[in-house]
Amino acid sequence: MTAPRIEIDLGKVEHNTRVLVDRLALVGIRVTGITKAALGSPGVGAAMLRGGAVGLGDSRVPNLARLAGLDGPTSRTLIRSPQLSQVGQVVAHADISLNTEAAVITALAGAATRDRPHGVVLMVELGDLREGIALDDVSAAVRVVLDQPALRLAGLGTNLACQNGVVPDDRNMAVLSGLVENIEALYGVTLGVVSGGNSANLGWALSTTDVGRIDELRIGEAILLGTEPLHRTPIEGLHTDAFVLSAEVIELNEKPAQPWGDRGQAAFGEAPVRTGTGTIRQAILALGRQDVDLDGLVPPDGIEILGMSSDHLVLDVGDLPLAVGDEVSFGLAYGALVRAMTSPFVSKFEVAGAMLDPCRP
Repeated sequence: MTAPRIEIDLGKVEHNTRVLVDRLALVGIRVTGITKAALGSPGVGAAMLRGGAVGLGDSRVPNLARLAGLDGPTSRTLIRSPQLSQVGQVVAHADISLNTEAAVITALAGAATRDRPHGVVLMVELGDLREGIALDDVSAAVRVVLDQPALRLAGLGTNLACQNGVVPDDRNMAVLSGLVENIEALYGVTLGVVSGGNSANLGWALSTTDVGRIDELRIGEAILLGTEPLHRTPIEGLHTDAFVLSAEVIELNEKPAQPWGDRGQAAFGEAPVRTGTGTIRQAILALGRQDVDLDGLVPPDGIEILGMSSDHLVLDVGDLPLAVGDEVSFGLAYGALVRAMTSPFVSKFEVAGAMLDPCRP
């Protein structure tokens, strides 16, 4: 089988989704499965839906287009603020989009129709300083949506942890809940979606005594990798190996532990620090920074990553029985998964039972 490649176990994706869906259902929260780290894979999206996700979301319009045609009524949400240049495509491929800008909302209204109104979730700034409308400006933004007959106000939402690591907690979630109740009372509407955030909200949602009005979370990393984003710790009961990256050994030699000669910067800045003395068994894999994020690679026991350039991954493989042509498989953290799924040089294979099916973007 070709390498480098990612093998995706759809059964494990479905299992992880089902576990989280069932746990969150106990506190009245629905799950929208986020496929962006899987490049909008229809196979991954279908696995999330089989696991009980009520809909799918992605940050890229082409990925949402790939998710069209999945069995059953599938709501698709664009989870990044729409680009003005793409409003026609957004309306064509997304049922709902997350929004902050009045100009974009007005443009969406021009692209939508009364027969197929486009849903708008207004995103509220609660401290992480990525996207979000200031609390004092939310009421005016609601009026902009309500004044557009081709739009429907789907709800309010927020995003924490992604930009500055602000932790979702009782305080900031209560602010969102209170804002929802104020908007409903002011305008005489009922908001069907109160989207509290992403996988970083799981710790709060599953431990708080009151989720308030939060009724939906946008879950990607926890489903795909079985970890929570705040500390990257495994979640009990979830698979952490639904995605495995394998690469081929192209050189294997005894080499000095330390480089020699005058040293400057390496290809990507400061040269890595190497420890040890004497010689090591050094392997080079056909895998580079064009393919994956070095910091997110999790090597097998007994292997140490020494460095990575554009096209070469250098390892100390110790006494492991490897030869040229063999493969080494790695676990992936979130950044590594995103980069590898995006790389055209990494093949993707979706495992369904005993069958391997190429995932063709």
